[in-house]
Amino acid sequence: MFFSPIANSFPQALNRLYQARDAALQNGKQVVDLISGNVNQAGIQYPEALLRAALLQALPETRCYQPDSFGQPAARQAISSYYAEAGVTLPPDQFLLTPGSSISYFYCFRLLAESGDEILCPSPSYPLFETIAQLGNVRLTSYLLKESRNWEIDLDYLESQLTTRTRAIVLISPHNPTGAVAGWTQLRGLAEIASRHGLPLIADEVFSEFLFAMEQLPRPAQTAAPLVFTLNGLSKMLALPGMKLGWLGVSGDPALVKKSMRALEMISDTFLPVNELVQFAVPEILRAGRPFLSDYRSRVAGCRDLAARSLSQCRKLALVLPSGGFYLTARWLDPDRDEESWVIDLLNRCGVLVHPGYFYDVPETHLVMTFVQEPQLLESALQRLAEFVDG
Repeated sequence: MFFSPIANSFPQALNRLYQARDAALQNGKQVVDLISGNVNQAGIQYPEALLRAALLQALPETRCYQPDSFGQPAARQAISSYYAEAGVTLPPDQFLLTPGSSISYFYCFRLLAESGDEILCPSPSYPLFETIAQLGNVRLTSYLLKESRNWEIDLDYLESQLTTRTRAIVLISPHNPTGAVAGWTQLRGLAEIASRHGLPLIADEVFSEFLFAMEQLPRPAQTAAPLVFTLNGLSKMLALPGMKLGWLGVSGDPALVKKSMRALEMISDTFLPVNELVQFAVPEILRAGRPFLSDYRSRVAGCRDLAARSLSQCRKLALVLPSGGFYLTARWLDPDRDEESWVIDLLNRCGVLVHPGYFYDVPETHLVMTFVQEPQLLESALQRLAEFVDG
C-alpha cells in the first residue's frame, strides 16, 4: 500500500526515554511528570461553575448555524478589548479564530511560504515545529538564544541566518523551554531586521500572562515591524486546553494586513474548524475568569520560586532563572555523562520525568522541565532530582 513521504518520515516507535517511562508505569512505579504543560493535570482548572454558566449563556446563539470565516464577531470583539486593556490596538477585524496555536502556526506557514521556503525559528526550539513544518512542506532554520546572556536573542547571528528563501521569523516570548522574555531593546532590533528584509514576525505569546520580572509583556505588535502575526489562546491563558480556541492577531502595514486577512479568511473558510459554542462563550469566559487568572498567576509564580530555590542549590546545575512561562532549562556541569542515559537514570532511580536538552536542540548537557505541578509533589520531586544530580 502506498503512503506519502510524510507518513513514512514519522517515527514508528517511541524513543528510549518514553519506553522507559511506559515500562516504569507498567511496573507500578509512580512517575512525577515534569514535562507536560497541561496544567489541568497539575490541579489547575478554570472554575467549573463559571465555565458551565458561560456555555449555557452561549448555547442559544448556536441554534442556527451561521459561521463566520474569521470567527464570531462577539468573540473577536472581546479578544480585541483584552488587548486594548494591555495597551495594544488590534481591531476585531484583524483577528482570526483558530482551534489553537498549532493550527495558527500552520496557517501562517501556508500563508507565507512555498514548498522548500524557510521559516527562521529560535534555538532552543520546540519539537512540534518540525512536524508542523513537515505538514506545511517548509524548512526550519534557526537563530540562537545565548545562554551566557540569559537566553537573549543573538540579533547579529539571527540576521546572518537570513537567506533569499527566508519567509518569516518566529519569536516565542515568554520562551518555551528557557523561560526567556524578550525586552524592548531586543524587539526593536528584531523589528529593524524585519523591516530591512521585508519579513513578517510570528509572535507566539501563549505564556503572556505569566511574567516574573515585569508587569507587561513587550509585544512585537507595538513595534515598527512591517507585519506581525500575534498568536495566543485560552489553553495556557485560562487553563482551558480542552476548549480548543486560539487566535491570530494581524498588525502592521495596512496593505499587508488587508492582504493577509483576505487569504486567511479563505484558508479558515475551507475548514471552519472552531467550535461555535466556545466562540460565543468567549466574552463571558474572559470576563468571569479574571479572579481565577489572578490566582492562577500566583500559583505559577509560587511554583517557579520553589523550583528556583531547589535547583539553585544544586552544585552541578547552572540555572538561568525563567522570566516567564511554565518551563526552565538547566545545564548539567558534568559533561562525561550521556544526556539521554542521564535522564533515563533519573526516571528509573527517582521516578522523575524530565527531557534531555537535545530534544529542543540545546547544545551541551541540559535538562528541560516544567515547574507547574502540585506544590508538594513538585517539592518532593525536585529534592530527589537535586540529590541525584549532585550525587
